[in-house]
Amino acid sequence: MKRTANLLISVLAALALPVFAQTAPAKDPAATPGIDKRQAEQQKRIDQGAASGRLTPNEAARLEKGQQRVQKMEDKAKADGKVTPKERARIQQAQNVQSRHVAKEKHDRQHDRNHDGKRDRPVRK
Repeated sequence: MKRTANLLISVLAALALPVFAQTAPAKDPAATPGIDKRQAEQQKRIDQGAASGRLTPNEAARLEKGQQRVQKMEDKAKADGKVTPKERARIQQAQNVQSRHVAKEKHDRQHDRNHDGKRDRPVRK
């Protein structure tokens, strides 16, 4: 009986060993899915503002330039194959600033609703 129990334990251990040996693939240290997703969302906000006329062409161009600066920071951080927590924090801070700029420009009183490339005058009531 004791020998059967030992044999049973040995068989179960042998079957379970491959399950424990399988580990999740190593996470890519240069992967930045959160940063990429936020960049895409901010780009979408800029495009939507330009399409609706809430952003003038100059405002949209200036915001695009800011997005390019953040992208350049990300590319530089990825260059060595690893994005450190300090680099991630710095990029996130730059994205926060850029987000505030987008919100400020979309909600100021400068508009180009007729898309003629010129600022529309604010409507006075």
